[in-house]
Amino acid sequence: MRKYFGTDGVRGIANTELDCDLAYKLGRAGGYVLTKGKDSVKVVVGRDTRISGDMLEAALISGLMSVGCDVITVGIIPTPAVAYLTRKYKADCGVVISASHNPVEYNGIKFFNNEGFKLDDDIELEIESYIDNMSNIEKHPIGTDIGKKIFVDSAERDYIDYLKSHINCNLSGMKIVLDGANGAAYRVAPAVFRELGAEVVEINCNPDGTNINLNCGSTHPELLQKTVVESKADMGMAYDGDADRLIAVDENGDIVDGDKIMVLSAINMKNKGLLKNDTLVVTVMSNIGLVIAAKENGIKLETTKVGDRYVLEEMVKSGHCLGGEQSGHLVFLDYNTTGDGTMSSLVLASILKEENKKLSEAASVMDQYPQVLVNVKVKNEYKNSYMDFEEIANEIERIESIMDGMGRVLIRPSGTEPLVRVMIEGKDEEHIYSLANGLADIINQKIGLQ
Repeated sequence: MRKYFGTDGVRGIANTELDCDLAYKLGRAGGYVLTKGKDSVKVVVGRDTRISGDMLEAALISGLMSVGCDVITVGIIPTPAVAYLTRKYKADCGVVISASHNPVEYNGIKFFNNEGFKLDDDIELEIESYIDNMSNIEKHPIGTDIGKKIFVDSAERDYIDYLKSHINCNLSGMKIVLDGANGAAYRVAPAVFRELGAEVVEINCNPDGTNINLNCGSTHPELLQKTVVESKADMGMAYDGDADRLIAVDENGDIVDGDKIMVLSAINMKNKGLLKNDTLVVTVMSNIGLVIAAKENGIKLETTKVGDRYVLEEMVKSGHCLGGEQSGHLVFLDYNTTGDGTMSSLVLASILKEENKKLSEAASVMDQYPQVLVNVKVKNEYKNSYMDFEEIANEIERIESIMDGMGRVLIRPSGTEPLVRVMIEGKDEEHIYSLANGLADIINQKIGLQ
């Protein structure tokens, strides 16, 4: 059972749940596990713009160096850049200090292996075993064996050049608004788009340590929508705090989410013979409109549990090259080993340029079906066995019959609370709202907290 690592590293409120003591222990324990049987180890460390980043970085690096790791610090840089730079610098590990799309009071520490993928579960569990038993770390180098801190000031340039190397397209003539979420992409994204010829309008690219994700970025695209329309831009792109997600806005100010970006990218790649196995990997939360659009265009789907970790696992296991989530966490595995918001935005812009289409036209390949979500508090012992109740199973079957392939029912038990989430999709929002609440009432009657 995990105590510290979640599905995306160790996260918590900085200086309380994730304090300097824990950061130091993560560095020391992580470094110790990674240095076993090796004479020298290099670790790349990057972070986002949070005010707590300096504090946690100092503690983490101290822990790493205390067991002999040489630390390559690359400063404020997107999470996917660390995954790439770990490979480029032939490091043994990469570490990112970021809490992604969360508010400023949170922070996190996430490890990548030497190939730029998240650490295997067994390695994370081994690191955890030492965090609670630091005396078992029998490594105290002295003199020249203590780890060194090395700052690489070319890291940002190296990443920009890498991004450009995969985009065989001049973006001149395109006017693009970029929302940097006052986060890690605030310099990188505008630079690479300008170098590829685009006219760039920057918003939320002025981080002060406290304004990361604050009413901006991929989780709050309202200002982006307004700016795209007012500036008569071709499109807008919004990243999150560590720039591993992308949400786009078309020329009319309408949101183009991860589902739409994935399916139009998949179609373009399939037409060029670049979509391996003609398959797109999505999660159960992807809109049924994506399912229908994929079928109409001869694209096969693999569906996983919610979480980019599971999407990536399926991609690697089955040899697929494109996958992601509705939230905008998109993985172009031929380009990078994790979600990369800046790369995804460049791919999207290049597709529009290549096909000579407006984003609204390209995104119209998929109809966005309305979704209704209702939470039902249930007895904890029944939240995973709701289908054992005949009345619930019969109602789900009845609704699916009514939908006749043009909608769906999804029930997701919460992993942390005694509740199930009833989600129904369909063309008629009023109708599915009625169906969702009717199903929720039956679930409540049978297994609800009375």
